[in-house]
Amino acid sequence: MTFHDCRFPVPKGEGSARTGAEAEIVGQNIPKKGFLMQIAGQAALVTGGGSGIGADVARHLAGLGAKVAVLDVNREGAEAVAKEIGGLALSCDITKADQAEQAIAAARAAHGPLRILVNVAGILIPGRILGKEGPLALEKFAKVIEVNLIGTFNMMRLAAADMAGAEQLADGERGVIVNTTSVAAYEGQIGQVAYAASKAGIVGMTLPAARDLARSGIRVLAIAPGLVATPMMLNLPPDIQKSLGESVPFPSRLAEAREFSRLVQHMVENVMLNGEVVRLDGALRLAPK
Repeated sequence: MTFHDCRFPVPKGEGSARTGAEAEIVGQNIPKKGFLMQIAGQAALVTGGGSGIGADVARHLAGLGAKVAVLDVNREGAEAVAKEIGGLALSCDITKADQAEQAIAAARAAHGPLRILVNVAGILIPGRILGKEGPLALEKFAKVIEVNLIGTFNMMRLAAADMAGAEQLADGERGVIVNTTSVAAYEGQIGQVAYAASKAGIVGMTLPAARDLARSGIRVLAIAPGLVATPMMLNLPPDIQKSLGESVPFPSRLAEAREFSRLVQHMVENVMLNGEVVRLDGALRLAPK
């Protein structure tokens, strides 16, 4: 077997230091336009932005200087967050094509072409396939799929159409879409068949969506959070919260919404991130129940 020395040759008498010319050659393929999408001044839309994780994402992006449209089926929640951050409140059912089209048109009129979409809106309807009262009602399964998967796709397709007409940024980028899935997509628990299926669908469409939209300069990513200290979670008894937090290997606690928001920021800014799902779970793997 022959081994090849893959080290770069160093000219005699120059040690390990590179000359200016060599440094220029080594770095000549680095894009000169920059590596970051600048969030400040960009138009962003956050679905499910009226509460919980979505509200935190909206606040975080606004704090970074983005022009944020807060979209939620709960008008009052959207208005409260929008008022707090100086954004635009949009009441919308993401499963309805006409409502979503109107919402994106309103956001464009207020803030200009969309650059950032963060899909957080979603629902959970628990139920076993075969429960004590018989098989799971089909309409319950269909509702979860409709909101979590079809709603996410609906907003993604319309946002992509809006982004595609915008001017190019660094590296030819026009926009970025960050969807929300869940660790349940990988380890769905008993009673989560509808929720796990909907979130697995988001995982499954991340790479093909990124490939579809690559020619338009639009990136697609997804975050799979584990146990997060949302208002719903914080309404549980303290001992249950403590037990859930301790089930996370490290750090042994519930994740905070701001940690999700900071990951959104990095995904938006790092142009090389594309077509990937990132787990945010402290190495948690869900037990069957």
